[in-house]
Amino acid sequence: MTDDIFQGYKGESLEVLKKFQVRVWGQANVETTRGKFVGTILPRSENDDDQHIVMKIVTGYNIGIDIQTILSIEETGYKKANYKIPEKEFPKTPGLPSVKLIGTGGTIASRLDYRTGAVIPAFSPGELYGAVPELADICNLETEKIFAVFSENMGPTQYIALAKAIGREIEKGVDGIVIGHGTDTLHHTGAALTFMVQNSPVPIVLVGSQRSSDRPSSDAALNLMHAMYTAGHSDIAEVMVCMFGPTSDDYGLLHKGTRVRKMHSSYRSTFRTIGDTPLAMVRRGEIHHIKKEYNHRRKDKNVKILPFFSDKVTMLYYYPAMKPDILDAMIDAGYKGIIIVGTGLGHVNKELYPAIERAYAKGVHMFMTLQTLWGYVHMFVYDTGRDMMAKGIIPAGNMLPEVAYIKLGWVLGQTDDREEVKRLMLTPINDEITRREPYNGYLIYQGGVPEVEEFIKKVRK
Repeated sequence: MTDDIFQGYKGESLEVLKKFQVRVWGQANVETTRGKFVGTILPRSENDDDQHIVMKIVTGYNIGIDIQTILSIEETGYKKANYKIPEKEFPKTPGLPSVKLIGTGGTIASRLDYRTGAVIPAFSPGELYGAVPELADICNLETEKIFAVFSENMGPTQYIALAKAIGREIEKGVDGIVIGHGTDTLHHTGAALTFMVQNSPVPIVLVGSQRSSDRPSSDAALNLMHAMYTAGHSDIAEVMVCMFGPTSDDYGLLHKGTRVRKMHSSYRSTFRTIGDTPLAMVRRGEIHHIKKEYNHRRKDKNVKILPFFSDKVTMLYYYPAMKPDILDAMIDAGYKGIIIVGTGLGHVNKELYPAIERAYAKGVHMFMTLQTLWGYVHMFVYDTGRDMMAKGIIPAGNMLPEVAYIKLGWVLGQTDDREEVKRLMLTPINDEITRREPYNGYLIYQGGVPEVEEFIKKVRK
């Protein structure tokens, strides 16, 4: 057997495959001290150790088998897999709405690279139709991939390009827009587009997936179907994030772009509206409104595209005993805007006061947000807050820290006038600051207590 059929294997794991005469992509029965595994031998990441064999078992999941536990391996068949989904031309159906899918990358548009073991942006938007043919029953779809990046690489350049692309599509008369995006910074882009694309006549829906398309528990297909239906058929003409509602495949939620946040690293139901309720629930072919007030779909093409952003904005997450040299470094680096993420009602220690005064004297715009996420900045309650306001820090209501960062970058991309910056920051565009938090806008359950455990039994079968 030649080494080219043992892709990525080396050392002891390579010797095990050679010993039992098993090839990569071979279907195999693996007897181990922990039981029998049936599946396909996969390539091994070139960056990994030589102590495991990787197998895709019959459930579709990939596992690593410690070679020290292997008793025998029997190859029962061989078929090299093709993990690239072919692109298909999307069929056009008279009477269905026209939706534009803009691809940026992320897990909803990705596959597993077995050479490195990493999930990489690989599926074009056209390939997504090949993977989810149900989309053809929802809308007439056109696709365009303008980036192929993970969401951690999204930033002002991409926000501006997206805003302009959305403006062009609205001018063409599209009925709705879906943006495929990685989930890690999905809420940042949702905020940016809310500020950069105002008064949209059509829905603009950002969608991603927590689990890549090659996994049996992937949420990619259902999220896409929910997003497409929302873009084509919903009456809500706003920038929204569409992701799983519960952990099951029951329904999706539509979150306002300025009040949404990713709250768990791996749950499919990771996105939550903070300090408010979602706009709506979406199931296949159905939208159930939760909020009564929202911007309605229109038939005109009027939209305000405001593609501005200054990258001289940063965030300062306060921690106890923080030293002023942290803030001084930001001043020296030329930052013109700082979002402070303070404790409690909006506090930092007094040791930072001289640095705050220096920042203000240098023309730095400073706004206070909260580490608690829920609730409002209240800087009139204690002398700490009053002192900081006197030194130039402005409370930002219940604006989420990431939203405040995005908005300040957008504002400083237009003006550096202190009063105008304050006015723009504190004038809500789409509920980034709300007048009150509804009674059901703050729900965090604590496991272990009787009433919560009783509730969990009802919703988690």
